[in-house]
Amino acid sequence: MKRLLLSLLCICFSVLGFAQDRISIKHGPYLQNLKETEVTIVWMASKPSVGWVELAPDDGSDYYQEARPKYFDSTNGVKNTSLLHAVKITGLTPGTNYRYRVYAEEVLDHQGVEIMYGKVAATDVYGADPLVFKTNDRNKPETSFIMINDIHGRTSDIPQLLKVADYKNTDMVIFNGDMLSQLKNEEELFTGFMDVSIDMFAKETPMYYARGNHETRGIFAASFQHYFSPKEPHLYFLLRQGPICYIFLDTGEDKPDSDIEYSGITDYDNYRTEQAKWLAEAVKSKDFTEAKYRVIIAHMPPLPDKRLWHGQKEVLEKFVPILNEANVDVMLSGHLHRYFNNKPTSSVKFPVIDNAHKTVVKGVTKDNKLELKVMDLEGKTVDQIVLNAK
Repeated sequence: MKRLLLSLLCICFSVLGFAQDRISIKHGPYLQNLKETEVTIVWMASKPSVGWVELAPDDGSDYYQEARPKYFDSTNGVKNTSLLHAVKITGLTPGTNYRYRVYAEEVLDHQGVEIMYGKVAATDVYGADPLVFKTNDRNKPETSFIMINDIHGRTSDIPQLLKVADYKNTDMVIFNGDMLSQLKNEEELFTGFMDVSIDMFAKETPMYYARGNHETRGIFAASFQHYFSPKEPHLYFLLRQGPICYIFLDTGEDKPDSDIEYSGITDYDNYRTEQAKWLAEAVKSKDFTEAKYRVIIAHMPPLPDKRLWHGQKEVLEKFVPILNEANVDVMLSGHLHRYFNNKPTSSVKFPVIDNAHKTVVKGVTKDNKLELKVMDLEGKTVDQIVLNAK
């Protein structure tokens, strides 16, 4: 009898251990750099694995009706064995819904040309509806966006700010920097703001990220692009959706590179110089010049003030002269933890809206106008700005 009980206990512990050890999708998936003909999908598995995305048209057919095309997380033709997976899918049709599913297959061992695979984890398409995203479309007559910034790990503020801005009826969400105070490790990145964002919207509504100065800090800062814009050449980029062209800038750190706080590890002055060269060409593109509205997203605002810190002074001196000649409608910034509406001046010839750390900006295009509504955590209107199409 004792032997039977011991055997049963061993079996139970084995089953429990197997259940605990089974690979799972730990974080995500979430959308990055959704454009008119492409998207990047990111997720994290609980164990080293190979990963892929299945893509299906949103045509009403059962997801299991046929085998769906697979897009693998690979580099130069070799599938990556990793916890974190990122897949870029191209050749999509603008303004079109696509269903998708992500997979992770555990890699137990890799010796020479032989690989031992384990179990597979995937997002559900049987007990729940498949995840769906819609590609951007420059011919979409109207569009909308939400912007938050300077959250600094206050995870509980994110749902409230998104709710008062009606995030469920919005084309995109913009994180304009300093979502954490510094990037210490991967887990804090997810628990600090990404898990709640994934649960609320980021699986199906795109989130676009303009890096802030605090995301440049911490031992994990160099890994930032593994998670955000992972398949882009830079952290600065141009984006079209409906009548708006957005330019996302990376304004870097706020102090000189030589400051003692950075211990000699930063090179942001050269980085901003290189970025300015890219910006000078980006504002000449048809994507930008033919858009009805031109919106600049930049964490640190340019302010012609003697009290300017070095980073903001660099933005003023390197980016603003280019933007002054580019027919910009508005720049949306953060960084200062207070709201202000800086009207055009001879130095900065476009309005600069600086969003506070506890307010949200909701932008909506309608009837040849871009309406910006700024709200606090309770939904009270702080300001309303109307910009006429040029």
